[in-house]
Amino acid sequence: MLAQQLLNWATMGCLYALFALGFSLIFGILKVIHFSHGDVAMTAPFLCLALLHFVSAPGAAPALLAVAVLVLAVAAVGGLGWGLDRTIIRRFRDAPPLMALVATVALGIMVREAIRHLYPEGSNPHAFPNIAPGASLTGKEGAGSLALTIIAATALISGLLYLFLYRTKIGLRTRAVSEDPVVARILGIKDGQVFGATFFIASAIGATAAVLMSSYVGMARFDFGILVGLLGFSAAVIGGLGSMPGAIVGGLIIAGVETLAQSVIPGATPYRLALVFGLVMLVLIVRPTGLFGRALIEKV
Repeated sequence: MLAQQLLNWATMGCLYALFALGFSLIFGILKVIHFSHGDVAMTAPFLCLALLHFVSAPGAAPALLAVAVLVLAVAAVGGLGWGLDRTIIRRFRDAPPLMALVATVALGIMVREAIRHLYPEGSNPHAFPNIAPGASLTGKEGAGSLALTIIAATALISGLLYLFLYRTKIGLRTRAVSEDPVVARILGIKDGQVFGATFFIASAIGATAAVLMSSYVGMARFDFGILVGLLGFSAAVIGGLGSMPGAIVGGLIIAGVETLAQSVIPGATPYRLALVFGLVMLVLIVRPTGLFGRALIEKV
């Protein structure tokens, strides 16, 4: 029982961490809280279901088919995030933060309602297959292997993101824009390209998390984006917005609170979200910048 609870904690913590990484990446580079991030990410499971419906071929290897569908869906959602930045979000880049926040909330509602009305029976939950290697595309066999796949995927994505930011020239330009976009422009760095790449990467990471979560819970819903967006944002806030390690730690902390409420504290299961958001408020009161966040100093 203890081993199972630890595995559940690690799995959900990794999923929340992936969502939080997208929030922290966008805020760290653009200083924008992208509240439609969860809804944009949740388009990926529905794309996967649509692709599986059209490309399933007799005799195709299930594992290879699952990987191909996942890659296509993640790339498509990454492109969607890039397109939304180019057409909508970039227009609020120099606006007051409240305007950008309201705009992304509205954008999230638009994306959510588009899924609901454009996807066949979009208002209803849709069964989602287990995408773990060796698992059936039509069942939930191999739940343990799926949990290990989620943990491994989180470690791989986190490692690749670190290498991208700190071991590549593009990552160096990205960090320069994050530190001071005006100076970066003077040095010849095209910040528009950096912003677009940031949205693509963050949306692709969120799409991966959404597909893995839908596979883990066994279904996809059009309104999952609301909850996973709030939990991912909460994890980023606890860890410190803009901090990649903080996003991972925040995700594990939130999953730990949920796991304790469900398995240790008697009768606390219905109140697990209240405990989570209560913890968020406590962190904001005690340490407004989060566990790994840095206070921003503005010169006037």
